Amino acid sequence: MNWSATIRTFILCAVLILLHYTLRPLLAWRASADFLIIALLLASVRVRPGVAAMFGFLIGLSSDSLAIGAFGAGALAMTLIGFSWSRLKAVFFADHVLLNGFFLFLGKWAYEVLMHLVEHRLRGPELLMQILVWSSLSAAVTAVAGVIALMMLRPVLETRGA
Repeated sequence: MNWSATIRTFILCAVLILLHYTLRPLLAWRASADFLIIALLLASVRVRPGVAAMFGFLIGLSSDSLAIGAFGAGALAMTLIGFSWSRLKAVFFADHVLLNGFFLFLGKWAYEVLMHLVEHRLRGPELLMQILVWSSLSAAVTAVAGVIALMMLRPVLETRGA
């Protein structure tokens, strides 16, 4: 990864993190787009697994600082997801819109499942309903937002070579 690609990825992640803390509260949906997951997954496929895990840990820690109930659950979930997605880039490194949307859906859904299992806030049918319905819906909204962001930012993300 060259310096210009690193700077572009850093700026993209900073914009997505800014959107997470500015646009997401304004929407106030039950199943809203998670721009932190989008930033984590877009950065994870561009860096090494250790760097992706550290980035996931820092993003998760910052999101956990606002949560009262389960401090550390987001940091754990985002660390695992960042590391896993960075490892998956060797297997599925394609620049296809549907594949990126599927990975964004899967990443957000995995984050939600890990968060609810580690939090121990919900049990039984409530946990099942949250994971199968609301987490899936939130993952779908995040995937759509991520695909739209990827399509809008494609000129910024692509490498300019000869």
